[in-house]
Amino acid sequence: MTFLSCLTLFLAAFGAATILPGFSEAVLTTLLLEHPASWPVLLLVATAGNTLGGVANWLLGRYLLHWQDRKWFPVSRQRLDQASGLFQRYGYPLLLLSWVPIIGDPVTLAAGVLRARFVPFLILVLIGKAARYGVIAWVLLGGLQLGAP
Repeated sequence: MTFLSCLTLFLAAFGAATILPGFSEAVLTTLLLEHPASWPVLLLVATAGNTLGGVANWLLGRYLLHWQDRKWFPVSRQRLDQASGLFQRYGYPLLLLSWVPIIGDPVTLAAGVLRARFVPFLILVLIGKAARYGVIAWVLLGGLQLGAP
């Protein structure tokens, strides 16, 4: 496994957690199939990239909200209001679902808007993101082992 492979995975995972289109699952799957013995490193890289993407959303919500009405702002006012309502209702445990498509990015952004404390935010987002990639690796590599003669 090369540094470029890890960098590609990191950037795909980071992008998937932000407004950028990302296909981190596809990149992770490809690399796991090519380098199954490197699964711990691949999970660490994917989790780090995706978690840092969530942190970028938190920072965006915390410090850049005054630009929310700009065309380039990554989340619509309606989506942000929905995510803020969910976060106010369910609180920090909702961050465990930060990996879920469509709601994950707005929830991490809403956490920043609502001034969620950073350390609990980081821990819960890290757990959610790691679980996501762990399940992907477990299913993929477990399936490979089950199919072996």
